[in-house]
Amino acid sequence: MKLHILGIAGTFMGGVAALARELGHAVEGSDQAVYPPMSTQLERLGIDLRQGYDPAHISPGCDQVVIGNALSRGNAAVEHVLDHGPAYTSGAEWLRDNVLPDRDTIAVAGTHGKTTTTTILAWLLEAAGRGPGFLIGGVAEDFGVSARVGQGREFVVEADEYDTAFFDKRSKFVHYRPLVAVLNNLEFDHADIFPDLAAIQRQFHHFVRTVPRRGRLVVNGEDPHLAEVLAMGCWTPVVRFGIDPVPGVALDWQARLLSADGGAFEVLRSGTVVGEVRWPLLGRHNVMNALGALAACDAVGVDVASVLPALSGFRSVKRRMELLGEAGGISVYDDFAHHPTAIATTLEGLRARVGAGGRIVVAMEPRSNSMRLGAHADALAPSLALADAVVFLHRPSLEWDAGAVVGALRGEGVAVPDADALLANLQAMARTGDHVVFMSNGGFDGAPRRFLAMLRGE
Repeated sequence: MKLHILGIAGTFMGGVAALARELGHAVEGSDQAVYPPMSTQLERLGIDLRQGYDPAHISPGCDQVVIGNALSRGNAAVEHVLDHGPAYTSGAEWLRDNVLPDRDTIAVAGTHGKTTTTTILAWLLEAAGRGPGFLIGGVAEDFGVSARVGQGREFVVEADEYDTAFFDKRSKFVHYRPLVAVLNNLEFDHADIFPDLAAIQRQFHHFVRTVPRRGRLVVNGEDPHLAEVLAMGCWTPVVRFGIDPVPGVALDWQARLLSADGGAFEVLRSGTVVGEVRWPLLGRHNVMNALGALAACDAVGVDVASVLPALSGFRSVKRRMELLGEAGGISVYDDFAHHPTAIATTLEGLRARVGAGGRIVVAMEPRSNSMRLGAHADALAPSLALADAVVFLHRPSLEWDAGAVVGALRGEGVAVPDADALLANLQAMARTGDHVVFMSNGGFDGAPRRFLAMLRGE
């Protein structure tokens, strides 16, 4: 079968493309914005990428068009598909129909940490000899790809609550019908499609309804919003994980931090120490991600103690506090930041690692739909409290004033109109010993690597 994928450079749709290619389909695709790391992966797979949504990019011989949720009515390619009648589907439906049948699906949901948790889980299952398939919303460093079919029974999927397609406004994760569902956390996000937190909770409850009685719900026991979801009705055994005790909540899986930066911790099951982890990841939030993944492994019969050593060499995902390099004594990181909570927890981990004397400089692009709508504007300055300096990219298209955010920062702050001005300010500001973190869930005009090249005099 020949497929054309609209929105192919997105992390999810790029994974669908990789799976389709592995299954033997001919795959081509188009997107408005094509940038690494997904473009690099697709080019390496020999998939033909076309810039823009020109209907002419869809080859006449395509048997099916897979449409990403970023496209809506009025898009030229969408209108062409509807007018000319080729079969079309969504990425989530394609995955359900072509990959998930006869597999034990483990779906990882939550506002934060989905990508990292999914990757940890796939890595642990690999260490257990399970040969899992997976679809991750980023390129996993240890696998070198974002998706593979796998030879084992388990398939791990990053389960997004964002809507499915222009013709299906349900959350993508309701299509997966997992045996095990990991609920990492739940906060308000996606302000472009959800009016409030309660609307997101309803979608999470729809997801909970799809998990069978013989399956397992692995739930963050510290999260009150998830507790409210389960209170709507639950028909599946629940396993809870957490670090800090919660009154009235029994934590089945718990971590005891051995270092402030989250680089070392003990894993406990029902109060008994299972083992110890020392790994390169930073932050309390990543310890929570690991606990969720370990509990999910246990749910499918993996001996957790036997796979804990695999975490010592775990390399995570590109663009999740990825250290791009160092030059002139300055460390440069690329981080896929999209929400104030994620920004704050990431900086907490870095601050614990570098200590009070290390300067943290953040280059911030408010790129997600919620960020651009201003839904998180009031929380941005507090989330950046641990940064010593912030260069805030305020593009002309941003409809709210970044001045209030910059003015409320604890440290030095400046707003700039474009990436060139941002790089110029960073170059003037950064000094030996600094840790410069680029935070954006978009391409950021290639600024992280451009800055590193500038430091190297390239």
